[in-house]
Amino acid sequence: MCVNLALQSLLVLLLYLHISGVCAMRVYTAGSVEAVNGTDVRLKCSFSSSAPVRRSYLTVSWSFRPLGPGQEETVFYYHEKPYPPTEGRFQKKVMWAGDILSRDASIIIKNVKFTFNGTFSCQVKNTPDVHGNVGEVRLRVVTSASFSEIVILAVAIGGAVLLTILILTAVVYIRRCQKMERMERMERMERMERIGREGSVPRRHKDPILW
Repeated sequence: MCVNLALQSLLVLLLYLHISGVCAMRVYTAGSVEAVNGTDVRLKCSFSSSAPVRRSYLTVSWSFRPLGPGQEETVFYYHEKPYPPTEGRFQKKVMWAGDILSRDASIIIKNVKFTFNGTFSCQVKNTPDVHGNVGEVRLRVVTSASFSEIVILAVAIGGAVLLTILILTAVVYIRRCQKMERMERMERMERMERIGREGSVPRRHKDPILW
């Protein structure tokens, strides 16, 4: 009986390890993204797998579920090469931006519209890792950038302008110093030449006065 229990425990352990190996695929996404109407947005999706990543074994599937009523749509498919949609709202709107060897399955949505408001799902399978979570990205299309984005942009522009001013000021100061040094050097040379000329002129001796 002890042998049977040991064998059963071993089988359970092996089954657990097998299931754990199969379910080792993990997908990571940004969660939520905001984009201005008419701009391009990158939907990030990365993954980890216990199995070696091979192009012939790996597949990436992107789908879309609209915010309002509507059916789920296929957005993008990748297997050894990108397969963008040939119909629907995302036709000629999706571009592959990932790198399989870098565990990146991201895509770019071009010229986003308000009808793109909804949830994008990223699913990655890498045989034998065919089970795992599905990453989701909630896209919110707005008419203008949010206040925080405007502040960040303003700070970035202000910092760039300030840096440019500092660089120009430093360049002007260095050039002015170099010009002053050249002028001082020329004055010293002229003074030395003048002293040399004066020293080379023979002095006239007055004749003694005869009484």
